[in-house]
Amino acid sequence: MNTMNFRSKVSGGLKKAALVTTVAAAALALAACGSSNSSSNKAEKDDGKLMTVTVYDDMANYQGVAKGWFAHYVQKKFNIKLKMVAPNVSGGGNTLFDTRTAAGNLGDLIITGTNHVNKLTKAGLLTNMTPYMSGMKYIKKYSAATDQITKLAGKKGIWGITNSVSSESPTKSSEGLEPITAPYIRWDLYKKVGYPKLNSTDDLLNALKDMQTEARKETGKNDVYAISLFKDWDSTMMQNAGQNLAFYGWEVNQPFALSKGNGSAYESLIDSKSQYVKGLRFLNKAKQLGLVDPESTTQNWDTMYSKYQAGKVLFAYWGYLGQGAFNTTSNMAAGKGFELAPLKNMKVFSMGNQPTGNTTFIGVGSKAKNKARLVKFINWLYSPEGVQIQQAQTTGYSAGPKGLTWKMKGGQPVLTEFGKKAQLEGGSVQVPAKWGTGTWKDGISTLNYVAVMQYDKDPTTGYSYGYVTWPSVLKLNQTKLSKDWSAHMDNATSSMDYLKKNKELLVGAGVSYTAPEDSSTVSTTRGSIGTQIVNSSWKMVMAKNDAEFNSLLSNMQKTAKGLGYDSVYKVDLKNAKAKNALREKTIKQYKEDK
Repeated sequence: MNTMNFRSKVSGGLKKAALVTTVAAAALALAACGSSNSSSNKAEKDDGKLMTVTVYDDMANYQGVAKGWFAHYVQKKFNIKLKMVAPNVSGGGNTLFDTRTAAGNLGDLIITGTNHVNKLTKAGLLTNMTPYMSGMKYIKKYSAATDQITKLAGKKGIWGITNSVSSESPTKSSEGLEPITAPYIRWDLYKKVGYPKLNSTDDLLNALKDMQTEARKETGKNDVYAISLFKDWDSTMMQNAGQNLAFYGWEVNQPFALSKGNGSAYESLIDSKSQYVKGLRFLNKAKQLGLVDPESTTQNWDTMYSKYQAGKVLFAYWGYLGQGAFNTTSNMAAGKGFELAPLKNMKVFSMGNQPTGNTTFIGVGSKAKNKARLVKFINWLYSPEGVQIQQAQTTGYSAGPKGLTWKMKGGQPVLTEFGKKAQLEGGSVQVPAKWGTGTWKDGISTLNYVAVMQYDKDPTTGYSYGYVTWPSVLKLNQTKLSKDWSAHMDNATSSMDYLKKNKELLVGAGVSYTAPEDSSTVSTTRGSIGTQIVNSSWKMVMAKNDAEFNSLLSNMQKTAKGLGYDSVYKVDLKNAKAKNALREKTIKQYKEDK
């Protein structure tokens, strides 16, 4: 997820139960008193044996022992098996985090939000990696990312490293050819209904209605819907509705204070005219037009994704969803696929590169065995080979293993025949036996972790890690679909090219901002309010008419206010402004360093 980051998925904290939080806090305090492993200055010896490594991973969409080609590669290289503990799958959310930390062992490897660093360090649940840093040149290369964690830990040592690090300018988009969040539509059906002008989101819905009618006529089935939703990534807001924020330059995250990516405006999440409420109205209008999949309230990401693959959904908030699922080589050659919609007056938000990384980090648990090996594994994740291989489930643009999916030819990286099937045709191809078992897509890294930004330059090839930007792949991707899209989009070569040409892109400078941890009162209040907002939002989306929508909105606002919304909003607004101040400081620092 999320892709969220991707965006909202990564940034939003899940709801906490007050009792569990109180118990966990007490247990963490006790753990801190008795811990010594976390700050030891002596490097423990590695026994060299095969070991199963428990990975607590907020980003993972898979639970259990990892299988497939990536797991096979990791076991062969490091003699470890990855056993995933994934809140996204188990449904435990922060309750699972609190329960495991209360027990004194979150995991052998820990991938979680940077907002937890201070608490985990104080509780003695993180390892100081300093004794194991000899030869770890890639962790050392991104010292700004480890320094960020040291600051949050509040004590000397290397306690982890942030994700999505980059050496590129923070004011340059980190998103390659496609923005992560933007309005994507089935272009072939848009073409069939006559390329109607999209001057507003209402025009977009009317076009989607015609497209849905056309798709049902083509397939002879009524199970094709313009829009399909899911609940997996909801936290303190309905994240699907929140994606609308990115269309107009607002940052997609899940606190109660919304902010424009350049710091020029702020607003309350539940304000009647907020971008979030506009997103709810957009989906409700779609529902009233019969465009929303009725299974949206019960399905998960995987179920929804399969519908995109089958061509049963016509609109996507993310390029990696619509294009990733449906834009196979054969579909694009036939002129079918998802492309950016020409919605007028867009100001699509795009995250800039982040020299200090993002708000997720990876570290070693204090109770882990063979810590030297785990530090080597983390170092490898940040190496060129590790970045190439560790393709994230949500973004999926890294090249994959050299020799399997790509090779060098004429001084340039090119996809192999297997690579074309794996990367461009949906990934259902079986991997060769020596690389493991199963299909390519089923074997992608269960960590779902982006260590280095995929559009940074790979020093071993001289080209971007992200294969979609390679000249050889750009040539392959000149299909019937892309040519028609380009002809109607100012001859743009990509979505980013179109947005830049039309000045419809807003880059929020890349920073790693971690808001101060909520007090127990704010945390409990936030959780209670978030539950109300999410539940009310889904009801509003599914409302039968405008009157019902407005009534539900009014009740949600009154309930949230009664629970103490204003006090939490005040905290979030302060944090939003602090993040913008950090953006300004980061831009200035980058210019000075240059």
